Amino acid sequence: MGTVTGFIDIRRKKAASRPIEERVRDWNEVTLPPAVADLRDQGARCMDCSVPFCHQGCPLGNVIPDWNDLVYRDQWRSAIARLLETNNFPEFTGRLCPAPCEGSCVLGINDEAVTIKSIELAIIERAFEEGWIMPRPPARRTGKHVAIVGSGPAGLAAADELNRAGHRVTVFERADRIGGLLRYGIPEFKMEKRILDRRLAIMRDEGIAFRSGVQIGADLPLAWLLDDFNAVVLAGGATVARDLRVPGRQLSGIHFAMDYLTQQNRRCQGDEISTERVISAAGKDVVIIGGGDTGADCLGTAHRQGARSVHQLELLPRPPEARAADNPWPQWPNIFRVSSAHEEGGERMYSVTTTRFSGDADGHVRCLHAAQVGTGTEFTLAADMVLLAMGFSGPDPLGVVGELDIRLTERGTVQRDANWMTSVPGVFTAGDMARGQSLIVWAIADGRNAARGVDTYLSGGRATKPR
Repeated sequence: MGTVTGFIDIRRKKAASRPIEERVRDWNEVTLPPAVADLRDQGARCMDCSVPFCHQGCPLGNVIPDWNDLVYRDQWRSAIARLLETNNFPEFTGRLCPAPCEGSCVLGINDEAVTIKSIELAIIERAFEEGWIMPRPPARRTGKHVAIVGSGPAGLAAADELNRAGHRVTVFERADRIGGLLRYGIPEFKMEKRILDRRLAIMRDEGIAFRSGVQIGADLPLAWLLDDFNAVVLAGGATVARDLRVPGRQLSGIHFAMDYLTQQNRRCQGDEISTERVISAAGKDVVIIGGGDTGADCLGTAHRQGARSVHQLELLPRPPEARAADNPWPQWPNIFRVSSAHEEGGERMYSVTTTRFSGDADGHVRCLHAAQVGTGTEFTLAADMVLLAMGFSGPDPLGVVGELDIRLTERGTVQRDANWMTSVPGVFTAGDMARGQSLIVWAIADGRNAARGVDTYLSGGRATKPR
C-alpha cells in the first residue's frame, strides 16, 4: 500500500487554487489540477489500515485505499475502473463533496488525513483525457420503461443505474435545462457547467432520454405518467426554502439564496435577465444569513459581482479549530473551515440572530438589526441586499407529492420502505425528497439504492445484473 512509511515521510498537500485577485474577476473554477508527482505522493500516504474507516465515512462505499494505491503505482486505468464500481459521477463528488471520507481517515486520528477528494477528481479527469470514459449502452433491453422526475444528482444516478440494467429511462425536469441543483444551485467557480454537459452527453448516447421544461402534473398529466411507465422515481429534491419571519421581511432586496444563485448561473449560461429582475450585489452592502455551503456560494458570487461589503451570519457559535472532546474520530469533524469564497473576503459573524429589517421610503431594505446570542447585545448592519441561505425544509407538498397523496414522515419528507418505494405502489423516491437536505454524495447513493429497488420490483423480486 504505497510506501510503508509514506504517512510519516510525506506531508498532506492540498491542490492549489488560482490567485484570489485573478479568480474573483471571472467565473472559472477556482482549483488547479495537481501535478502527477504530488498525487502519487499523496496516494502513498494511505496507511493500508486493517480497518479502513474511510469506507464508513463515504456514503457510496468507495473502496478508497485501492485507488489510492493504484495512483501511487501509476495504474490509472485500473484506478478509474475501481472508482466507477461505486461512484457514477466522480467528477461531481471530486469537486463538490465535503469529503466525509477524509473526516474518517485513520491517519486523521493524530495527523492530517489523506487528500482523498483530490485523488478521486484526478482519476476521473485523467480518464476523460485518455478517452477511457465513453458511452457504453447496455447490451440488451428489458422492455421496461422508468420515469425519473427530477434531474439532480439523485435522479441522474438512478437513471444511470437503471439504464445500465437495461431498462428504458426518461428523465423529466421542470427547469429549462437538465441538471437540477448541479445546473442552477452550484456556482461556476465550484463546477463549470461544461463538466455537467460532458456527462449528460454520455448518458444521452447510452440511451437515456431527457425532457426539460416539463412540469409533471401541469405540462404532463400525472395519470399519463403512471399509466405509460412501469415505475416512477421521484427525485425532485427539497425545494421549500426556510424563511425568516421577522418584521421587515416584506421589504424588497431580501432574496432566497437559491433565487440568487440560479439567476447568476443563468447569466453564466448566456441567458438574458430583464433589468427589473436582476439580483446583483454590485456596489451593495450584502448580508448573507446562513453559515453553510450555500451561504459560502452566495459569498463567492457576491465577490465576483462586485459587492461593496459582505457579512455572513451564523446562528451557531464559531466551531473550534480542532475536534472538541465530544466530537471524536471517526465522526465528521465539526471544526472551523475556510472555503475558497471565505479566502476571498467578507466577514463571518457567529452566534447572531436577526431580529428585524428596516428600509427606506421606497420599501427597500437598508439595515439589518440583530442580537448576539447569549448576551442579547444588539447591533445593526448596513444592508442593501439580504440573502437567506438557511436551508430547505423538504419537498413541495402541493406538487406531485400532494397530488399522489404520498405519505410523509414527521419531518415532512417523503416516506419510503426498505426498497425505496413510497406509499404508492410503483412510485419510488431518492435524494433530498426522502432524506431531507443533505450532501451530493448522499443524493448519488440514494439514487443508486432507489434504482436497485426499482430493478428488483420490475424483475419480480430478482435484481437484474447490470452490464
